[in-house]
Amino acid sequence: MTYRDAMNGRVRREDRRGEIVRAALEVIAERGYRGASMAAVAERVGLTQQGLLHHFPTKEALLVAVLEERDQWDAVPDTPWRVDLLAALVEYNATRPGIVQTFSALLGESVTEGHPARGYFTERYTRVRQTMTAALRAAYGDRLPGGLTPERAAPLMVAVMDGLQYQWLLDPEAVDMPAAFRDLLRLLGEDVTATG
Repeated sequence: MTYRDAMNGRVRREDRRGEIVRAALEVIAERGYRGASMAAVAERVGLTQQGLLHHFPTKEALLVAVLEERDQWDAVPDTPWRVDLLAALVEYNATRPGIVQTFSALLGESVTEGHPARGYFTERYTRVRQTMTAALRAAYGDRLPGGLTPERAAPLMVAVMDGLQYQWLLDPEAVDMPAAFRDLLRLLGEDVTATG
């Protein structure tokens, strides 16, 4: 086997893994993690269940890959969050309901004991609160306009972002997620306008 053949095989495997992860996102969005089966994901990408297990030996391994992929889409490497750009993130999320639905479904399920994503979400929220605290401190110093510290305000900001996602998913005609989040920023004294 030549180096080129090996590289082509690796690229094909990575492409196939990407297809599987995208299919798993769709199946989880439709059925939730507990209702999603490896067989359903395999069928969606035209594999046997045994073929799927070659790429992801367990349902938990596939779930981790789905969550990591979702984080890659949202990641801005080595860039701290800025309060004035949070509205743009909320607007971006409003353009991808399937991803938001999958994330929300997994988040909701993960609060149960023994769920394979519980550790992931617990660790993720620790990071998100820390990042939000840093963003609030950079924007407002040690006190926000209402008197809260960045540490006290960070969980509230995160709760609003995630809570709006649930309300928007349930009734998108009644809840304009980006506009509602811009309203929150206005309460903090931010001058925000719609970007999209």
